[in-house]
Amino acid sequence: MNNDDFKILREKYNQDFNAALNIYENNYSHKDLIEFLKSGSVAQKQAAALKLETINNQNEAQIFIQNLTGCDGKIREAISFRLPEFVKNNPEFFIQYTDIFLNAIIDINGNICRNTISSLKFLKNDKQFQKDFCTKLYQNTLNLTEKAKTFDIQDGKYKINKEIFKLYWYLETISEFTEHIDKSRLLDIIQETKDIFDYTIREKTAKILSKLEQYQEFSEIRKELKEDKNYYVRRI
Repeated sequence: MNNDDFKILREKYNQDFNAALNIYENNYSHKDLIEFLKSGSVAQKQAAALKLETINNQNEAQIFIQNLTGCDGKIREAISFRLPEFVKNNPEFFIQYTDIFLNAIIDINGNICRNTISSLKFLKNDKQFQKDFCTKLYQNTLNLTEKAKTFDIQDGKYKINKEIFKLYWYLETISEFTEHIDKSRLLDIIQETKDIFDYTIREKTAKILSKLEQYQEFSEIRKELKEDKNYYVRRI
């Protein structure tokens, strides 16, 4: 990096810092904070998300959650940090955003994945959301297992890890929704993931199984995973 590039980068950092500081130090109205979330800079959106106190209606919920995907990571993480609180307070504002939740669950930033999953517990009892979300979660997971099972090591470690990372977080989400997913679909997923080479995937498969002890259909797979070479899998 030459001196000119460094000066530009430093100036950009200072601008972002000052924009965020301005929001933190001044008493902007609720309407102003929503407007920052709608059309502000990266720093303004990040600061507004953290300072916002409430989501008051469907329109505000849409502006807020649309910043959970497809934008700068600083914004996505700030939005995800506040998401469980806002979903808990007004779940009815968020039930229509199934696809956004599904995308955020497999964000490249693990903190965003965790925060998004934490927010879902406040929506899982809504019948409309439950049906749409679980159906798409099931299909998306199966699609990823097909990719994971056909990996050629020549594809490169990065490509493998990227897809495994997504599958890991989808399985973690399934473990939180086992009571809302049809037993036959759970069996489909477990059969597809129990032999995948990455032990973290088999560990999540085991976690799902640990919540299905009442079903005899899963007993043979449970026995199989108890013999797995990896301790974290076989401790099921």
